Amino acid sequence: MNDQSMHLIPLSDIDFGPEEEEAVLRVLRSRWLSMGEETQAFEREFADYLGVKHAIALANGTAALHLALLALGLGPGDVVIQPAVNFVAAANMTVAVGASPLFADIRSLTEPTISPDAIIDLLTNNEKRITPRPKALVIMHYGGYPCLMDEIFAICQEYNLALIEDACHAIGARYSLSDERSSFIGSCKTALTDPTHNEERITNNEQRPTPPFPHLACFSFFANKNLVTGEGGMVTTNNDKLAARVRSLRSHGMTSLTWDRHKGHAATYDVVDHGFNYRIDELRSAIGRTQLERLDHNNARRRRLTALYWEKLTPLEKLGWLLPFKDLYNSLLVTCDSSDFSGRSPLASCHLLPIVAPDAETRLACANALKAVGIQTSLHYPFVPSFSAFSGKIKESNLDTSKEFSSRVMTLPLYPTLQESDVTSVSAALSGKTSGKSYRSELSALRRLNGT
Repeated sequence: MNDQSMHLIPLSDIDFGPEEEEAVLRVLRSRWLSMGEETQAFEREFADYLGVKHAIALANGTAALHLALLALGLGPGDVVIQPAVNFVAAANMTVAVGASPLFADIRSLTEPTISPDAIIDLLTNNEKRITPRPKALVIMHYGGYPCLMDEIFAICQEYNLALIEDACHAIGARYSLSDERSSFIGSCKTALTDPTHNEERITNNEQRPTPPFPHLACFSFFANKNLVTGEGGMVTTNNDKLAARVRSLRSHGMTSLTWDRHKGHAATYDVVDHGFNYRIDELRSAIGRTQLERLDHNNARRRRLTALYWEKLTPLEKLGWLLPFKDLYNSLLVTCDSSDFSGRSPLASCHLLPIVAPDAETRLACANALKAVGIQTSLHYPFVPSFSAFSGKIKESNLDTSKEFSSRVMTLPLYPTLQESDVTSVSAALSGKTSGKSYRSELSALRRLNGT
């Protein structure tokens, strides 16, 4: 019996149907499996969806982060500011290119995105330190909820920082700026203008300029993400030079690809950079194209389920529990579906459903209790600086809120095929454990009813 079948309600699940099956068969019938026409189409459609100039498909989200750092020329001696609450890939890839991560705190336990005030504190206090001045900033839109982009853009402009958005949770989410308009995360658009910065000054249909600093975004299509290909990733940017470097590094620094030579566009190739094999394949690109068509509907479904969770779990707030983002987004989740989106409000992709326990002991007890009745939970994320691999490599900074969040947060099941009755069961089980009641018999009955 696999882990998925052991859970009455798993943490995540995929939404695949006949369309994905047909997409895979289309590739198999074409007899071309490595990167080719499907990947080119996926990149075009992804770029069109976001309103960005370049989208470069890759093997996974970690590869996207790696190449984004390399495209910016970051390496030994460089410092990259990034959140202490994130999956370890961003920090690992920072170290992989020879740079050093400098961790910034999150805003609060109820808004666990990177704090602009913490970033400024690191930058302004950095003169007292031995470390070099940071050259880049990595932000992460935790759970699919946008960071404070007005402040982030202003910081990057003032302190001459390159920006990498870790958007692995946030495909389909939108951020709003002070001009009361919104853009897709990954569109690399900003309200900032700089008349002296003319390179790549393009606009999309929202008529918003590209930023006056290097800017890329990275996506993941891992099996638990909002857009699923199993493994896969994407880098987006409006900067031609950055896009060209990512494309080159994606395939060994070669000047032409197998597909180009197959189609007669090139007879040979040169190698102009020390690159990698970070190519995606046609099967995953074909699935990605179909998943992109489902994205708006599935994200809207995630928002409705999140709103229902918040309704059911609100009584726990009186017992010391916290519901991250509820006060900011509760009125927006159902009314701001993409089908009738006004374009003036932020829009969450609702990748995760985090809840913060009163303390670490309560979190562990409740996670174990939910597991005992077939409900899978997780931790997003362990405190990155606490990992053994970073021991002795981390510069001191105030990360108290990040530490506290990582010790108390628990992630509940959330995915498009989750049923309203499942949300009720999870909420009842958690509320029951908190109040001392037992919901084992009710969930056991559900298990028998579902034939599991």
